[in-house]
Amino acid sequence: MLPMTPCRLIRDAAQSGKQNMAVDAEMLRVAVEEDRATVRTYFWSEPTVSLGHFQAREPVSLPNQFRDLPVVRRLSGGGAILHHHELTYSIALPKSHSLREHPTQLYEVAHEVIIHLLADAGIEARMRGDDAFEDESFLCFLRGDARDIVIGTNKIVGSAQRRRQGAILQHGSLLLSRSNFAPELPGVTELTGIELPVDRFADRFLGILCERLRLSPEDH
Repeated sequence: MLPMTPCRLIRDAAQSGKQNMAVDAEMLRVAVEEDRATVRTYFWSEPTVSLGHFQAREPVSLPNQFRDLPVVRRLSGGGAILHHHELTYSIALPKSHSLREHPTQLYEVAHEVIIHLLADAGIEARMRGDDAFEDESFLCFLRGDARDIVIGTNKIVGSAQRRRQGAILQHGSLLLSRSNFAPELPGVTELTGIELPVDRFADRFLGILCERLRLSPEDH
């Protein structure tokens, strides 16, 4: 049996984009320098655009509806995300964790937990799989990776990673409901008529994820 990895659990309330990105950066530092894992859920205090690590930041690259919003840059790659009505998670695993050898499996583990919890709420969701498509849209939620979680054909969860010295940082966003800044992106509420009990959902996500990843949690 694989050994347990010490892990901090963080359940954060809404914070600014800069604060949220600073916490995730610290999580990766702790994974690299202290060989400890962290699993976190969090929210955003105002609508915020996060750019993927390699996306251009020039104002001309921002769609008009986003130009008055705060903009931050994630450590992870991928397309931009409008963080508004969503639950966000992040996971940092140290190089001592077994997934160091298979980092993309972390997408599958996290997404399978979310799909399981959605099913418990009466929502049928799946990973996109063979319906994946190539698209370089500005927004992550208009892109089509095989590991995305979709309801029907609508993406409701997207995740991305950053790896450093064998450690892994993964972010993911669960789109709860539509934002007036991106009305083309329906969330769980619009697609199903169901409003998720977000706090309970987040707590269960943290607990089940720790079990699946063999993490030994300590509340932060």
